[in-house]
Amino acid sequence: MVAINKRPSAISGVSASSEALIQTVYPSIAATGLGKLLGSLYECLPIKIGDLKLSNLLFPLPTAPLAAGLFFHLKAFGQVYSLTNRSVRLKAALTPQLYQRVPLEEIAEVVVDQKPGQVFYHSADLLLKGAKGNVLAVLAGVPRADVFRQSILEARDARVKTSASLATIDARAK
Repeated sequence: MVAINKRPSAISGVSASSEALIQTVYPSIAATGLGKLLGSLYECLPIKIGDLKLSNLLFPLPTAPLAAGLFFHLKAFGQVYSLTNRSVRLKAALTPQLYQRVPLEEIAEVVVDQKPGQVFYHSADLLLKGAKGNVLAVLAGVPRADVFRQSILEARDARVKTSASLATIDARAK
C-alpha cells in the first residue's frame, strides 16, 4: 500500500504554495496616445445612421493601415498584463522581461479610468491603488476593463483569505 502525503489541490493546477497564472490581457491600441487619437476621431461625429455613428462609417477604413501597424507594434514591443494567484505583473510582450510586479495583498482598490478615445475600443486604464490611496501601477488600455478589474479583486480576496488560513494552520502546528 502506498501512502500519499500530499492532498490534491481544490482547484486543478493551483497551489497555495506556488504561483499560478489566472489570466493574461493584451492592451488594446487605446493604451497609446495615437490609439486614443484614432478612437476620438472614430467617435467625433455623433450623427447616427442606423445603429452606427457617421464617424464610424467615415474614418476607420482610411485609417485602418495606421491602426493595424500600431496593433502589431504593440503585440511585438508592448506590454502584457498577467494576473496570477499572487500578483499582477506588467511584462514585455515577447521577452521574459518583467517591468513591474504588484503583490495582490498590496492592492486595496482597482479603479477603472476611461480616457477620451478609449470608448470606441471598449477599453480603459486600470489604476491599482494601495491602502493609502497611492497608485501602485497603471494598466493602460485594458479591453473590457471592468471584467479584468473583477478578476483582480476576486484573486486578491482569495489570496488574502488563503494567507490568513495558512497562518492559522501554521499557528496550530506550533
